Amino acid sequence: MIIRSDETQDVEVPGGGAMRIHWFRPAVEGRFPGVLLFSEIYQVTAPIRRLAAMLAGNGLVVAVPEVYHEYEPAGTVLAYDPAGTDRGNALKITKPVAAFDADATAALTALAEHPACTGKLGTFGVCLGGHLAYRAALDPRVSAAVCFYPTDIHSGTLGEGREDDSLARMAELKAETLFVWGRQDPHIPFAGRETIRARLEEVGAAYAWHEVNAQHAFLRDEGPRYDPALFLWAMDLTLGFYRRTLS
Repeated sequence: MIIRSDETQDVEVPGGGAMRIHWFRPAVEGRFPGVLLFSEIYQVTAPIRRLAAMLAGNGLVVAVPEVYHEYEPAGTVLAYDPAGTDRGNALKITKPVAAFDADATAALTALAEHPACTGKLGTFGVCLGGHLAYRAALDPRVSAAVCFYPTDIHSGTLGEGREDDSLARMAELKAETLFVWGRQDPHIPFAGRETIRARLEEVGAAYAWHEVNAQHAFLRDEGPRYDPALFLWAMDLTLGFYRRTLS
């Protein structure tokens, strides 16, 4: 399916100013389920754009917000280098968790109101974005969340003060969730993954869980950790999940 990927929208977030959203959608008439896609700490990079295009080309309206809009000019992309990594990691613990949540609420509203969206909403995220996709799914409007190697959930260290309530709020989760992890990922060790899974079981969440032999960021089609075979498997898994939960 041919897509459009040239549209942006600046959405006002209460207390946070304008947040730029990048839109990816089928270039045909019709209405499609919506997916709010959260990026890594580097914002809307070329690999993130290609990932969003992959989802949109399979019949989804995809909204990708700039997660650090309060701190960086609109359109800023952080480089995959030490300076970009340091900046992204610093902002991850500078921005208050409430501000991340306010972004998600505003972006979900914009997605639900998009004329090409059916109103059925899902989330998707990688790394930092995996955590944000999980938190966004606490919104009752969200039916499904796909979280690839989400950082900081197990440690509760997202946001200003490095003290989030993501595990504590898991009992609020009504969306069905899909978690995918790399066993060789140093950011989410085995004990951390077990902490998250035990909490999911404790609250009776509806979830699927996959662990693969891969490093952190194995979906990113740039750099030495990219695994093309696992990327294709992950997209098939994700699209099947969305077909079932968002149709």
